[in-house]
Amino acid sequence: MSTVWEQISSKAQLLSLPDVYLHLKKVLDDPDSSMIDVANVVSADAAMTTRLLRIVNSAYFGLATEIDTVNRAVNLLGTQEVHDLVLAVSVAQSFAGMSNQVMDMPRFWKRSVVCAAGAKELASLCNVLDGERLFVCGLLRDIGHLFIYQYAPDKAVQAMELAKAQNAPLFKAERAVLGVDYARVGAELMRQWKLPQTLWEPTEFHVDPIRADEFALSTGIVHLAAAVADAVDAEVDVDDALRSASPHAWQVTGIDPAQCVGVIDNIKGQVAAVTQMILPSNRAA
Repeated sequence: MSTVWEQISSKAQLLSLPDVYLHLKKVLDDPDSSMIDVANVVSADAAMTTRLLRIVNSAYFGLATEIDTVNRAVNLLGTQEVHDLVLAVSVAQSFAGMSNQVMDMPRFWKRSVVCAAGAKELASLCNVLDGERLFVCGLLRDIGHLFIYQYAPDKAVQAMELAKAQNAPLFKAERAVLGVDYARVGAELMRQWKLPQTLWEPTEFHVDPIRADEFALSTGIVHLAAAVADAVDAEVDVDDALRSASPHAWQVTGIDPAQCVGVIDNIKGQVAAVTQMILPSNRAA
């Protein structure tokens, strides 16, 4: 990809996802597997079981009855939704030990959860049925920054300073300083994890959604959710931030700025709880 990406790759052994996720993915890739097989994989990991049941029994899902076993969770939510939730928790666990010398990790994950919850809300406005997939897309859209900040911190700081000095988007400053932006780094990492295109395409192209191919709608949704999350994080006026959003994203999603602003009120009460549920407790915001 680029000299910086090669340096990052050579300095770090690329993070691997937890065994529970890798085993789950193997089972789901097997056409002969069943829901019971999926439940058995998750149930074998006590920590994942506890976290998954906390998530599905939270106000975020708003289920009428308590779900007390993974088997019931799988039957109620479906294998795809359980996969996406396990993936979200697995990625958070994989990055939990990263240094926060440059990156404020609790702030990073809080912003990521705002983007994730916002993407899920916007997906419902677009009549997207698999809203949890958009939640995961939103949660992971920024993971490239974790690698850049961990393994090229000096250049990361240079890019941030350049973006501030020129009042330019950070991804453009990163391209100027590093030769690659966080979105491409994150997508490459996801491809190495063998995650599906439904996840890595919105990650790679949410900074420039007109370049999206098969998953243009998802990419547009993540682009708008990211704009909202970044504005909330920076404590700037969301209406002003949305004025610089991609016209293509508005067109492909059919969403208007007022709906994006309305998402904030819908997710305010969810963010802290969802952050604590997804992340290890000592890392939660």
